[in-house]
Amino acid sequence: MVKGIKVHQVGGPEVLKWEDIEVKEPGEGEVKVKHTAVGVNYIDVNYRNGAYSISTPFIPGFEAAGVVTAVGPGLTGLKVGDRVAYAGSLGSYAEEKIISADKLVPLPSSVDDVMAASIMLKGMTAQMLLRRVFKVKKGHKIFVHAAAGGVGSLLVQWAKALGATVIAAVSNEEKAAQAKEDGADHVIIYSQQNFVDRVKEITEGAGVDVVYDAVGKDTLLGSLECLGLRGYLVNYGQASGPPDPLPISALQPKSLFLTRPSLFHYVRIRDELLEAAGELFAAVATGVIKIRTNHIYRLSEAAKAHADLEGRKTMGSCVLIPDSYHSP
Repeated sequence: MVKGIKVHQVGGPEVLKWEDIEVKEPGEGEVKVKHTAVGVNYIDVNYRNGAYSISTPFIPGFEAAGVVTAVGPGLTGLKVGDRVAYAGSLGSYAEEKIISADKLVPLPSSVDDVMAASIMLKGMTAQMLLRRVFKVKKGHKIFVHAAAGGVGSLLVQWAKALGATVIAAVSNEEKAAQAKEDGADHVIIYSQQNFVDRVKEITEGAGVDVVYDAVGKDTLLGSLECLGLRGYLVNYGQASGPPDPLPISALQPKSLFLTRPSLFHYVRIRDELLEAAGELFAAVATGVIKIRTNHIYRLSEAAKAHADLEGRKTMGSCVLIPDSYHSP
């Protein structure tokens, strides 16, 4: 038995229960991973509170780094002691996990465990958004909501390195300072400015090429207004709740595109997973993106991490460290 977090009924952070969890031995094609660091993401909140449908009970979390402690029969390519990470396999809020070997990415020496848990899901999401959903190039104008968050910060930095003009929206002055440090050309504070009016002013009425919107309900219609002709609205989260239904006719006046991508559909094939992770690790190694892990909690404190994330008390990434783990 190991310790971990289990959800027996959906609800607030208080439903995250610290319990004993049984972990069996790996079967064919599987390995056992002892977690050293676990990533916290808003998708975890959405499953915990019932915004996304899931059967209970379940162990939340989709992202972690750790060490292989056992391998299944006949498995090659991984061995006990290998450092690995993953994003997209439910059940990371536990000290150990059985996982399919093809979901794991070997970690280079340049990426430590906490960094890996901070960036695997968020970083590959940023890579998907910037390099595959809409391929940002020099000269593009982009608008990033929640720009001081875990994904938002990476989008700002990476897009700036690609040569885009970046407009960033945040909730307060402290987060505005971070967005500027990340390279944003223009920063909008929601409580002080109307973001639609400000984007139109900055672009002289032309609008932006793409809006990356992780907020959802409160911003989606405004995001549409911010787009120029043939612009892309990429909704990849719903921190304020699910957006209201949108008639397809709303896209016609400017020939707009609307998409709601999921990272898991873009790394379904192992070659895609390795390519996304490789490009992410290269961006880290070359300094294109800087990782901010500003909030570290014990795994048993997952409820506090969720409360802080939902209360907009966080900037950058949040990581849980298993209570039993002692760094070498």
